[in-house]
Amino acid sequence: MTSTVTPHSPNTSVLEGVPGPLIPGTGHEARIGADAQAVTTRYWQYGEGMGSGSFPEGCYPVLLVHGFRGDHHGLEIIANYLLKLIPNVSIISPDLPGFGRSGDLPESALDEDSIDAYVAWLQDFVERTNPLGLPLHVVGHSFGSILTSAFAAAHPASLARLSLINPISEPALEGRQRVTSRLASLYYRAGAALPEKIGYPLLRSQLITRLSSEVMMRTKDRAMRRFINGQHAAYFGSFGSRRGVLSAYEASIAHTAAEYAAAIRVPVQMLVAEDDDLGTPETARAMYATLTSRNLPAPSSGPRERLDMIPEVGHLIHYETPRRAAELIADFAAGR
Repeated sequence: MTSTVTPHSPNTSVLEGVPGPLIPGTGHEARIGADAQAVTTRYWQYGEGMGSGSFPEGCYPVLLVHGFRGDHHGLEIIANYLLKLIPNVSIISPDLPGFGRSGDLPESALDEDSIDAYVAWLQDFVERTNPLGLPLHVVGHSFGSILTSAFAAAHPASLARLSLINPISEPALEGRQRVTSRLASLYYRAGAALPEKIGYPLLRSQLITRLSSEVMMRTKDRAMRRFINGQHAAYFGSFGSRRGVLSAYEASIAHTAAEYAAAIRVPVQMLVAEDDDLGTPETARAMYATLTSRNLPAPSSGPRERLDMIPEVGHLIHYETPRRAAELIADFAAGR
């Protein structure tokens, strides 16, 4: 099933404005993984079971996985819209290892391709927060789309549906952004290798954060641009170690969500921006073609795969069109 999001009238944009007050969710902390390799993980819960730290019986469970350099705040607007759209929803949104307020992956896992370590952490996190084994709806954005796709391919029994926001469908070192990706790799390598007093300020540079933010935004609304810049300024510098950031970046450019598509055994939704900096509609449609070619039994309700193309927006669907993204995810959850 494919769809294109269109404005209500030719003079109306799909881009949204600054969101109103948000429900912040309740914070929880857990040690995830085997004792010697456990990661201190902070996560937030919205909706049903907010005080419990796990998905309660009778809820519709949604797990949100944010992208590179962000934390759970990046998907908090979508979480708030989902609260209004999905009955009995319970949402859990962690800070990925090494970001926000979560600890780094184990030292042994901080190599140049740590995707397997992230997948192992996510599986342990799901077992911790979903002890009832409820049919989990997983949502991943950007780097989170790679991680959740790899997770879905490796652990098909751990989830029931997968929604990918801005899925990475184009190899970073081969596509339009290959020069930028190589420069960014040098930047993260320099940040990790330089003396601490130089490396940390370099990686937390507000100037570089602002420049990348300006490149990714498509909205012309000044208030919205200030809001997005403020979000990135507040949360993009929250990481545990320089080596951890480098490891995560190298994993993000070494893999795509598309490479796991054929092995995923659950229904998949792709929410694709027409003007994404990290992919093109053509590579997204190629990934969708892989999904449609899977030899899977038809689900009991709803589509087996779904492609929702959103015009005007770039890599910031979660900020610039979060209401529409949440509506599309809710449609997928309802089997539409």
